[in-house]
Amino acid sequence: MSTSQSGIFALGTASHAYLEFDLLSGQDGLALVRAIAALREPRTTMGGVNLVVGFRPELWGQVADDGPADVAGFNEDLIGRDGFVMPATQHDAVLWLSGSAYDVIFDMAYEAIAELDGLGSVAEETSSWPYRHDRDLTGFIDGSENPSLIDAPDVALIPEGSPGAGGSILLLQKWVHDAVAWGSLPDSRQQEVIGRTKLDSVELEDKAPESHVARTDQERFGKIFRRNMPYGTVMDHGTMFVGFSAEQRRLAAMLQSMAGVTDGVRDALTRCTRALTGAYYFVPSTESLRRIDSPAG
Repeated sequence: MSTSQSGIFALGTASHAYLEFDLLSGQDGLALVRAIAALREPRTTMGGVNLVVGFRPELWGQVADDGPADVAGFNEDLIGRDGFVMPATQHDAVLWLSGSAYDVIFDMAYEAIAELDGLGSVAEETSSWPYRHDRDLTGFIDGSENPSLIDAPDVALIPEGSPGAGGSILLLQKWVHDAVAWGSLPDSRQQEVIGRTKLDSVELEDKAPESHVARTDQERFGKIFRRNMPYGTVMDHGTMFVGFSAEQRRLAAMLQSMAGVTDGVRDALTRCTRALTGAYYFVPSTESLRRIDSPAG
């Protein structure tokens, strides 16, 4: 039985950090993967840190023989309707840290960067935190369609008997909000854009085909498990999209729908928010990480 990285499902954490790394020129990819696999979560009296690690699918495929064969990095920009672009900013590895307070996250991130010095460089660093319990910075509840923790593993994890069992495919995107444009819309129009009520997140019966709910309908594309978080400052903020799936095609189909690639209908929410980054990572099982960490791996 394969065991997933536990941080994928560790809800309720108050502080998060996302570190994306590029392999340094001339360095060995296996050495970077092994160094990351060797990182361990600290335990403190203030609460521990959950550490989830993932790798560019092509890099994992080069160093291990137990990953899914049909997963690829976010290697090309996704061009949508009206010139809308979701940029490809694929990196070689990601560390996602979450915990009870930012000081323990800071210390763990600092130590991890030091451990990887000489092998990989930090290409992207973002910190985030929950807003009003479960809302994003649009003011709407985020993740209304998320499965329960009982059902989430069936949605997020590659099943036993398949290559990469116990692992998951992560889509990580940083979306910046146009706060002025969004704030200028009355609540009634915001609800039309999202496709849900703002107060209690009830799906609108007459939602428009360009609404965010309609463009990301998981009944069409397949279920995913989202761990989104707000990031940023009062003047510059947005959403870190953190989506896990047992199949990459669900995530890719959702993005194509949002961009209007499939039918020319673009997600109305993308008029007030845009993606700054985009990367896919394979998140191996704990057994796979232990094997790669071993000198005999």
